[in-house]
Amino acid sequence: MRTILQILVFVFVSHNGISQTAEVKLSISHLAGDFYIYTTYSTYEGERLPANGMYLITDDGVVLLDTPWDTTQFQPLLDSITARHNKNVVMCLATHWHSDRTEGLEYYKQKGIKTYTTRLTDEWSKKYDKKRAEFLLSTDTTFRIGQTSFEVYYPGEGHTADNIVVWFGATKILYGGCLIKGADAENLGYLGDANPLAYESTLRNVQRKYPAPNYIIISHSHWDNINSLKHSIKLARKLKK
Repeated sequence: MRTILQILVFVFVSHNGISQTAEVKLSISHLAGDFYIYTTYSTYEGERLPANGMYLITDDGVVLLDTPWDTTQFQPLLDSITARHNKNVVMCLATHWHSDRTEGLEYYKQKGIKTYTTRLTDEWSKKYDKKRAEFLLSTDTTFRIGQTSFEVYYPGEGHTADNIVVWFGATKILYGGCLIKGADAENLGYLGDANPLAYESTLRNVQRKYPAPNYIIISHSHWDNINSLKHSIKLARKLKK
């Protein structure tokens, strides 16, 4: 079986007799065991950027972390998961209020999928007219879906005031979302809604709670380097200077 499933949308543009092919809109990569990374894209300040989310297969259905950034990929993601695994998505959890995490919440809710954010995320989503979830978490929460347990942890303010991480203890997978940047990142990305003074201590809270992950999944670059959290701490330290 192929390890990467790609959905290709081809747009042919005739120019001087040459056909051009549109870029990939959705890709799905196997991470480990029952875990998969899906990637969609959007344009920010003139640059096409990837946005990673994750899903896991359980006996009771599929759990989706965050939603596609590209609004055209809400249904293609569901269709791809069903075709590949013969299972439906039963739960979707968004990790902070920005659109690259929450944009599909209402769509998935209409599909009968249980959607979750923290209560703090819902407050920010309401304030900035972002999509909102049906179910709200008031405290750090442990879920058990099928054979899989995972923890939702709020480490403090960083990328946003409400950013959370998700920990899968059995496989030691840390889903860091936008809070953690890539090991080769030159900076911490968009800081317009960040808390620069708290960012380092928030990342250190994550590091202390989950000191030895096998994988760290981040939103906007590849997850192949386990040093992403350490590097992000170094970048965050510079924000105080």
